[in-house]
Amino acid sequence: MLNLLYNFSIHSYSLIIKLLAPFSSKAEFWVEGRKDIFSKLKLTIGEPNKSQKIAWFHCASLGEFEQGRPVIEAFRAKYPAYKILVTFFSPSGYEVRKNYSGADFIFYLPADTPNNVSQFIQIVQPKIVFFIKYEFWRNYLTELKKHQIPVISFSAIFRPNQLFFKPYGGFYRKVLQQFDHILVQNEVSYHLLENIGIQNITLAGDTRFDRVKQIVDAKKEIQIAKDFKANRQILMIGSAWQADMEVLISFINSLLDLPNIAFVIAPHEIHRIEINTWQKQIHPKSICFSEVKPSTQLTDYQILIIDNIGMLSSLYQYAEYAYIGGSFGKGLHNILEAATFGMPIVFGNKAYQKFQEATDLVRLEGAFTVGSSEDMMEVFLELEENPDKKLKAANTCKNYVLENIGATEKVMTVVASILNN
Repeated sequence: MLNLLYNFSIHSYSLIIKLLAPFSSKAEFWVEGRKDIFSKLKLTIGEPNKSQKIAWFHCASLGEFEQGRPVIEAFRAKYPAYKILVTFFSPSGYEVRKNYSGADFIFYLPADTPNNVSQFIQIVQPKIVFFIKYEFWRNYLTELKKHQIPVISFSAIFRPNQLFFKPYGGFYRKVLQQFDHILVQNEVSYHLLENIGIQNITLAGDTRFDRVKQIVDAKKEIQIAKDFKANRQILMIGSAWQADMEVLISFINSLLDLPNIAFVIAPHEIHRIEINTWQKQIHPKSICFSEVKPSTQLTDYQILIIDNIGMLSSLYQYAEYAYIGGSFGKGLHNILEAATFGMPIVFGNKAYQKFQEATDLVRLEGAFTVGSSEDMMEVFLELEENPDKKLKAANTCKNYVLENIGATEKVMTVVASILNN
């Protein structure tokens, strides 16, 4: 009965997305990206071929892809005979990374219905499968188990309130039993799995630390940002939502008389109307990245707004402070990209507690939470007036990343034990 309800929920979700497609660009991408997907898979991957070895990596969205990227690249380096397939559930991952050169094939994941799953596995015939962090699709995992195809989950994280660990969660626990190995981020996750009888587990940490180390090593110089900085301190506002800006705009306006501080604002999503509204509300002179010309005197402006996607991780190299958005809404965005460059980090005091790195850095006084413009000003002035505290926070963030590198190597050790069997 529960299996029928699960399949019904998957069909219902797909139907709702189709109904929303005319009114939502994300829903439209979700639907269009899956049209004729099996024909596209056959055309791209080819007919089933026993000599072709495919490693399949699945991630929900862009964040999980970035989390998985160090493993994808380590796998390709160690096992060059394998073709790599990357699938996404969400358009926000696929549409940004559909041209990623580190994979041979990139597709949306067909909905987790028995018929879709059967067709997908028959066409792809993967030799090994990786699910990144949160992905637990019951029908895919059951079918892979049936065909004795090894499946690894890595950078997984669990919390006691999840259904897996409830007395009535047997249906969901069976999903976890389909994995050949689960590599978890922390000890809480390890013991939660251990207590429900999951045996093949490794405490490996989070591969995002390895990814942000890669970002530092491969950072790109952004001349416009460099020229904008000049000799000023930069407060980088990354992945900003409207709720974040409601706190920050008043704070920014209060610093109008401080010429040695400037702001770079990177919205989470680029909406021209929203950006125009922010510019009208912000008193200091602002300019969008796309408006900069060779003749532009960037130091005449105190605000630079990044109206494009893809350069945020490199922009942090120019900052002395970072505010990371999202926690006044669904959840805090990636703070590790800023932390790895070594700077105090600030974010909203709402939805951040489920992120281990956020709670760790708050506890270690590398990061600070705010609930209002007044809170933001208090934190900023405290750090400005106490250089030792500011330096300690910056070093705490940088060292936190360095101390947690190494999860990718642990994943690859498990891979080797499975493929060498």
